[in-house]
Amino acid sequence: MRSLLYVTTFLGMIGLAFWAYHENYKTQAVLGKVERLQRDIGAARERLAVLKAEWAYQNRPARLRDLADINFERLGLLPLRPEHFGSADQVAYPQPPELPVTDPVDISSAGAQEP
Repeated sequence: MRSLLYVTTFLGMIGLAFWAYHENYKTQAVLGKVERLQRDIGAARERLAVLKAEWAYQNRPARLRDLADINFERLGLLPLRPEHFGSADQVAYPQPPELPVTDPVDISSAGAQEP
């Protein structure tokens, strides 16, 4: 009986060792994947910073003003001035539509009861 207990314990220990070994490899694989993702995120952030810098460089007001002057004949772009803008009281808001009255009810005699 004692030998059966020893064999069962030994087999259980081998099974647990195999499980721990397998879990260790899965954990190492996931950690490697996380490191790759972190590197990819860092590279994407660097690319984004470069793109933002390029966007800021391309949208410099002096450069855009020069481009507008060079292409004035084709585009007809003028600098914005305060008189180009309107005020809020100049906005023409649409009038609400008039709803047609169908089947009107006379309320002057509806509330009065005859004694």
